[in-house]
Amino acid sequence: MVYKAKIDFSISTLLFVLFDLTSVSNRKGSSMNSDRFVFSQLSDFLPRYEFNKCVARYRGNWRVRTFSCYDQLLAMMFAQLTGQESLRDTAISLGTVRNKLFHAGFRNNDIAKSTLADANENRDWRIYADFAQVLIGHARLLYRNEPFAVELEQPAYVFDSTTVDLCLSLFPWAKFRHRKGAVKLHTLLDLRGNLPCYIQITNGNVHDVNLLDDLVVEPGAFYIMDRGYTDFERLYRLSRQAAFYVIRAKFNLGYSVRDSRTFDRSTGLRNDQTIVLDGYQTSRDYPQPLRRISYIDVETEKRYIYLTNNFSLPALTIAQLYKARWEIELFFKWIKQNLRIKAFYGYSDNAVRTQIWIAVITYVLLAIIKAELKCVLSLGEIIQTLRTPILDKVNIKQLLSNNKKINDGFTSNNQLLLLDF
Repeated sequence: MVYKAKIDFSISTLLFVLFDLTSVSNRKGSSMNSDRFVFSQLSDFLPRYEFNKCVARYRGNWRVRTFSCYDQLLAMMFAQLTGQESLRDTAISLGTVRNKLFHAGFRNNDIAKSTLADANENRDWRIYADFAQVLIGHARLLYRNEPFAVELEQPAYVFDSTTVDLCLSLFPWAKFRHRKGAVKLHTLLDLRGNLPCYIQITNGNVHDVNLLDDLVVEPGAFYIMDRGYTDFERLYRLSRQAAFYVIRAKFNLGYSVRDSRTFDRSTGLRNDQTIVLDGYQTSRDYPQPLRRISYIDVETEKRYIYLTNNFSLPALTIAQLYKARWEIELFFKWIKQNLRIKAFYGYSDNAVRTQIWIAVITYVLLAIIKAELKCVLSLGEIIQTLRTPILDKVNIKQLLSNNKKINDGFTSNNQLLLLDF
C-alpha cells in the first residue's frame, strides 16, 4: 500500500531544515566547534533573574511541568528571528534540531505545536510586557549618550501609533470598524537609540489622543507629535508638568498674534510668532501663549506649521525636532518588515499581545547586542546575519564583525546602461 505524504509547512521551514542538514559537513573541521550555539549566545543577553521575577509576579509557571515560560520565550524568539510563518512551522523547525535544543538554552527538547499554542493562549502576556520594560531600561542606559539629528541636551521622544489590520471573524475582540478588525500600537520612541520606551496595545477604535492621559511625563523632555494629538487641554497639562512639546498645527486654528521674532528666510523659516488662542473652548483649555513657527521644507517645498511651548530654542531647531519624528515611522516599518507582528500565531487577545511583546523583546535584544558588542551593522543587517546560522556553533562577536556591508563601494557590472541614441 502506498501512502501519500501531506506537506503542510512553509518554504521558510523547508529551507531551514535543508540548511541544517547540508551545513553539517561544512562545519566539520571548523575551528569554531568549541563555541556555543549562536542562539544560546543571544540568550546570554537576557537577564534571567529579572525574567524569573516577572514570571513569579503573575504565577506564570504555576502547575507547569516541562514547558516553562522561559521555554515559551525562547521558542517565540526563535520564530521571530527565523521568520516562521506559523506555530506549526516553528514546531517543525525546532523538531528537526531536537538534539541541539538543550545546548541552545531550552529545557524541553520536544516542543509540540499544541503546547506552544496553549502557552500563548493562557499565560499572562504581562510577563513579557514587564520583561520588555526591563530590557528597555537596560538598553536606554547603553544609548543614553547616543547622538541624533538634533543637537539637544534634553531627552526627546516621538509619540505616535500604527495600526495592524486583523480579520474581524477571526479576531472578534479587536473592534475597529463595522466589518474590520485591528489593533493599535501606541509607541513613545526615545530618539537616542530609537528605542520604544512606552508601548500600549489597544483596539483599533481607540483614538490616539486618549493615550496622552497614560504617559508618565518627564520634566524638561520634548514630546513630538503629529496633529492627530491636538487636544489643548491635554497639551496644557504637559506644560504644567514642565515638559515641552512640538506638534503640527491644524489649518483651522483660531489665534491672535502677540509678537514676532526675526528669522533667516534662507533656512526655510517663514514665521516665528507668539500667539494666543482666541477660540471660545481652546482659549479656556489653553490660556497661556504659544509659539507658532512656519517652515517650508527645501527638499519637498511643503509648508509645515508647528506649535510649541518652548520659547528658548531657535526656530530652526524646533523644525528639525519635528523632522526627527520620521524615526518612529522607520521603527514601525522595520518591525513590520523584519518581525512577525502583521500575521499572528494565535487568535485570542492574550496570544496577540504575547506575540507583539516578544517581538519588542527581540528588537530591544538586538539593540542591546549592537551596543554591547560595538557592532557597526544596522539592526536589519544584524538580524539577517544571525538568521541563517542561528543554531550553528559560531562566535557571535566574530560573526557580526566579519560581516561587511557588501554595498559599500560596490558597483555592479551587470547593470544595464541607458544609451542616448
